Amino acid sequence: MDVLLSLAALVFFAPILVIVAAAIKIQDGGPILFGHTRLGFGGRAFRCWKFRSMVVDAEERLGALLVRDPVARAEWEADHKLRRDPRVTPLGRFIRITSLDELPQLLNVLRGEMSLVGPRPIVADEAPRYGRWFRHYCAVRPGITGLWQVSGRNDVGYRQRVAMDVLFARSRSPTRYLGILVMTLPAVVRRHGSY
Repeated sequence: MDVLLSLAALVFFAPILVIVAAAIKIQDGGPILFGHTRLGFGGRAFRCWKFRSMVVDAEERLGALLVRDPVARAEWEADHKLRRDPRVTPLGRFIRITSLDELPQLLNVLRGEMSLVGPRPIVADEAPRYGRWFRHYCAVRPGITGLWQVSGRNDVGYRQRVAMDVLFARSRSPTRYLGILVMTLPAVVRRHGSY
């Protein structure tokens, strides 16, 4: 189902993919895609693709920001996110709140690294936050969408996010899978917790 739906989505979204890619290239001439190492099924690392929504030197700027701004550092340590991230470009802000930045992950699904539905892919630094529940995260493929994404995204605390991932991994229900897929579009349109 993942492969068939991903192929259909790639065909359907092809014009949008081309427009977003061109807009990113025109904006600053930098790379169109951003590949970040995430943990997937079995805890194996893989390159997770997104449309680039940040400035080209985003990692260096983050390091400098976290050194000089204790409030930003505390927010980053709590959620691995910044609500007002100065590295995000104006175009990047738009593709993030509309979730267009996630579309290249359809390629990850076709490669078998991700599923359409599952836990949000995490970086290695986040694994300790799962504690003894990390094995549940590793038992399924991470997803482009999931319980966290349709339940408020960044407005949901990290402990709740872990609980949602464990719940999804334990159930592995086709009904829940399809239900989350159906709830994804309204969640994207509402934009709750999207930044």
